[in-house]
Amino acid sequence: MNPISMKGGDYLETSGILHKKWYLYLTEFFAGVSVMAVELGASRLLAPYFSSSQIVWTIIIGTIMIAMALGNLWGGKTADKDPDPARLYRRILVAALWIAAIPVAGKYVILGISALLVFTVNTHFLIVAAFASCMVIFVFPLFLLGTVTPSLVKYAVGSLSDSGSTVGRMGACNTVGSILGTFLPTFVTIPAVGTAATFLIFSGVLLLIGLAYFISEKKLTWRGILILLLFLACAFFGRSNSFAFWDENLTYEGESVYNYLQVKEDDRRVILSTNVLFGVQSMMMKDGGLTGMYYDYALAAPVMAGKRAPRVLVLGNGTGTFARQCRACFPEARVEGVEIDGRITRLAAEYFDLPAEVTVTEYDGRAYLQAIEGEYDVIMVDAYQDITIPFQMSTVEFFTQVREHLAEGGVMVVNMNMHSDGENSINVWLADTICSVFSNVCEVEVPYSTNKELFAAVGGKALPERLQDGLADLSDAPLCALLRQAAEQLTPYAPGERLLTDDRAPVEMLGMSVIDTLIRDEVQVYKTIYETEGLSGLLERLR
Repeated sequence: MNPISMKGGDYLETSGILHKKWYLYLTEFFAGVSVMAVELGASRLLAPYFSSSQIVWTIIIGTIMIAMALGNLWGGKTADKDPDPARLYRRILVAALWIAAIPVAGKYVILGISALLVFTVNTHFLIVAAFASCMVIFVFPLFLLGTVTPSLVKYAVGSLSDSGSTVGRMGACNTVGSILGTFLPTFVTIPAVGTAATFLIFSGVLLLIGLAYFISEKKLTWRGILILLLFLACAFFGRSNSFAFWDENLTYEGESVYNYLQVKEDDRRVILSTNVLFGVQSMMMKDGGLTGMYYDYALAAPVMAGKRAPRVLVLGNGTGTFARQCRACFPEARVEGVEIDGRITRLAAEYFDLPAEVTVTEYDGRAYLQAIEGEYDVIMVDAYQDITIPFQMSTVEFFTQVREHLAEGGVMVVNMNMHSDGENSINVWLADTICSVFSNVCEVEVPYSTNKELFAAVGGKALPERLQDGLADLSDAPLCALLRQAAEQLTPYAPGERLLTDDRAPVEMLGMSVIDTLIRDEVQVYKTIYETEGLSGLLERLR
């Protein structure tokens, strides 16, 4: 028999699967696995809607720690009052069912909360919406899992003489489980089978742990059978990994280690997006023409460089929109790309006709610059998306590395995809930082978009003059006409003193203020309709 301490020093004699303590340690181990798996799954569930920025990660970690702390307190108090293991394993079954339901209901909860808040929250919308979504979706199951450790300690400690070693083994099991739960989702389950299946896999493990106890103790009731049936229903209805579930015409939808990936196409173009709600990261025109987006304006950089066969490096290659256009407009150009997400590069070959002549390295852009010694005539920095600007590719130190890899007369072009001109906007911080490294800096706004292109060089002629000179040798008539228009709008940037450094680069908070403005402007028309015509009028307009 395995004694389990009761209030007042009495012991509850148990048999079956708890006769030996190994099952208690196994429960602790898989509880640790599941908590971390849910945490990483949470980041992937939220990323397509709220980004995967440090802000969102902070919200996830903070929310989970709140849930676990409350679970620890309540679990310990409950174990003292009534240490019956059946209570703990019932909580594990409920937690397993809740986690299994996340793939079915989670995305609807996120969109429902966002729809409610978008009309009521004017600032920090993404922070509030992400926090509210985390609280609703994840707090309850993780609160239940937080009760596991204090309960198991109560059950496992038979006497004070071995309490220290028992608690130590419990902690070690939980920690080792957490380590496994960190690596498995990131490197195995999410890339292989997706976020939805990841939730189902680890909730299934919890379900088996709970059911094994009740079957062993011959205490399996209709409630346990009902939970099993509901779990199977969740596994059936939640097995789809679709995030953009209202769009049934996607060419491809999937996930990688780094991103949610969505490819869709129409008669004219193929588009890659890494966000369900907004944003285009790469594009290919089926007729091979200009895209009408910032990629076209960025083609001014090879013209400014004044080389017949420019050496071009694209940091943040995506599916190769700029690389492909460089090859089409400058056939002798030698183009290299750097893209951290290998799955995106594979999509580039499969759906976006990336030229075989373009070599792509799967690497972080800044780390790549540190590893190579070559020089380029054009370096494009296009690793920024939404509010998830990689801070390490926005600092003085990074742009200094870019400058060191530019050949004489070389030009850097930076896509700044959040159109913001406020005094403290992220674009101003980026431009000031670049001006601290480059002496010849100009910018141009891309019409009908939120993008701005910034060109930078070290010395030499003014960039508008270099562009005008280069246009004389450009034979592509549509591109020439567009770049003439860009040359007229290209203006020197007057630098300020705002600098982003490796030590201080608050890019997420700066980007968040821009996103708030963009969202506020987009929904203002719907707010007006709601205020004047009520809910029925709004629903009628949305049909």
